[in-house]
Amino acid sequence: MYKMVVFDLDGTLADSLTDLALSVNKGLRAAGLPEHPIDSYRTFVGNGRAMLVRRAMGGCADEEKLRLVTDTFNEEYKLHCNDNTTAYDGCGALLEGLSARGVLTAVLSNKPDEFVERILRKLYPEHSFTEAWGQKPQYKTKPDGEALHAIMALHGVLPQDCIYIGDSDVDVYTAQNAGIAMAGVSWGFRGKRELTEAGAPFVADTAAELLEYLVKA
Repeated sequence: MYKMVVFDLDGTLADSLTDLALSVNKGLRAAGLPEHPIDSYRTFVGNGRAMLVRRAMGGCADEEKLRLVTDTFNEEYKLHCNDNTTAYDGCGALLEGLSARGVLTAVLSNKPDEFVERILRKLYPEHSFTEAWGQKPQYKTKPDGEALHAIMALHGVLPQDCIYIGDSDVDVYTAQNAGIAMAGVSWGFRGKRELTEAGAPFVADTAAELLEYLVKA
């Protein structure tokens, strides 16, 4: 069994698409740019705030509008990051099942760091994560494996004793770049096909299935 399981957040532990989409759309509206349906944001998220905003802006390269959309998003998301965001079915039991077996659980997200603990406190108030990191300025964004290595090093966990869990190709590449195992989840924003094509060796359809896989590893 692995000593540490590190999870992506958005699309893996947190169904946060609506709050992200509404916050970016408000920024687009302020800049006089077209808004997008919430479902469109499935392909915009995953590479951090800056890329999320640029993707939502499409081909617009106006730096003043970029600042306006980003600033508006920051203000709006700070107020509303937990309005519609929910835990995925069974993930609470998954986390507790790992903890009961002595497995360390952590989160590594490309979401701005300031939001990660706030969301986790709401969604999983009874669970104690070993680490919960968003994008920190001293580390490169995923799919670079730098931050993942830093989390493991803090707790003396070797690459062979750690696995990364996520819902997108970014998460597959993050694990590959860090030299650790990876498992995907089909319930997130991108789906099983993207994960499989990116090289995920296993994709779980339910949290219970993922726990069974991790326990047997």
